[in-house]
Amino acid sequence: MEYSGDYDGEVGVSSVHACFNILNSLSGVGILAIPYALASGGWISILFFILIGVTTWYTGLLLQRCLKLDPMIRSYPEIAEKAFGKKGGFLVSFFIYIELFLVATAILILEADNMYHMFPNAAIRFHECLILDKKHLFIVIASLIVIPTMWLEKQDFLSYISAGGILVSCILVASIFWIGAIENIGFKNKGVLVNWQGVPTAVSLYLVCYTAHPVFPTIYNSMKNKSHFPKILFISFALSSIIYGLMAIFGYLMYGEEVQSQITLNLPTHKVSAMIAISTTILSPLTKYALILSPIMEAIKTRLIQANYKSKSIRKLIGTGLVLGTILVALVVPLFGYVMSLIGALMTSCTSIVFPCVIYLKISKRYRRCLEFESVVLVVIIVMGLVLMVTGTYSTIVGIIDHL
Repeated sequence: MEYSGDYDGEVGVSSVHACFNILNSLSGVGILAIPYALASGGWISILFFILIGVTTWYTGLLLQRCLKLDPMIRSYPEIAEKAFGKKGGFLVSFFIYIELFLVATAILILEADNMYHMFPNAAIRFHECLILDKKHLFIVIASLIVIPTMWLEKQDFLSYISAGGILVSCILVASIFWIGAIENIGFKNKGVLVNWQGVPTAVSLYLVCYTAHPVFPTIYNSMKNKSHFPKILFISFALSSIIYGLMAIFGYLMYGEEVQSQITLNLPTHKVSAMIAISTTILSPLTKYALILSPIMEAIKTRLIQANYKSKSIRKLIGTGLVLGTILVALVVPLFGYVMSLIGALMTSCTSIVFPCVIYLKISKRYRRCLEFESVVLVVIIVMGLVLMVTGTYSTIVGIIDHL
């Protein structure tokens, strides 16, 4: 779920390196919410998880086919521009930037939730009129920590630190399994077979697990042997799905319907293994925050430089403005599960399902051969993506309104 920083853009990388880059891109904070996703939809929703995994793997291959048709294309927005002109490129860029902004917002909420889980009695009173409660206090603290990283001219060291996304995911899964198997919590909850009312939320959260398509063109173009891309894409999706699946099953068996939107919030803070999981959850996303917002910052910076603003004087201003924007959204909607669900339903359904199919139909001219099998499959996937977007977004917005 990380679009920037995890990959530095070098050319001629090995297939193993490319596989690591894809795995790292697929490894994000969504792993914390996937037990909650399974609890929302019940055991049957695992079928939706598998369906989404297969579908997004296939749409990743569609992007590769578009790149093969025109070797001059270097990025996802350029693919869209090739198909639908500048308006198409702008639309894809807009969705990517909004998605990144919401992911950064979710990180602040995640930080606040887990800090409070460790320090539940914290609160600050300013005079008699302003009180920062536990949640808002830690959102502000997290934002103060990340602001300096937004001012850095070069973020190379953050890239190296954040490149361990797949390692962090493995640590979290191992910690959860240890707590369940060794710390006497056990895997005793049977759960429910299906909860149809919660399926839209479950599907939206499953979508977040496969929201790495914007980096696929960059990784593909970096490869020394591009013919290996389909194979390494399959391996990456398979391994990532196994990691996500294990986390979902372990968490649901441990806590059942009581599992929270972040599995770490269920963990006992007096256990060493739990503290490892919570500390990893707090520290790792902080290194990714600036990298996630970097593409938005660079896009704004480029526009302002074209307008004759001095680049050195605007970087801090842009960075601070973006942080303030994420703080505002996090304070208004401090609900991690619903923000993540909104990302999946409204953004990922488009960037990882609908857009790749529509773009490929246009570039390959398959829309002229609408009765061919693959053309029918593409149309079915597009309809499925739109249904997921509408139902998931509606369910999420209703949930947000009910909880505010």
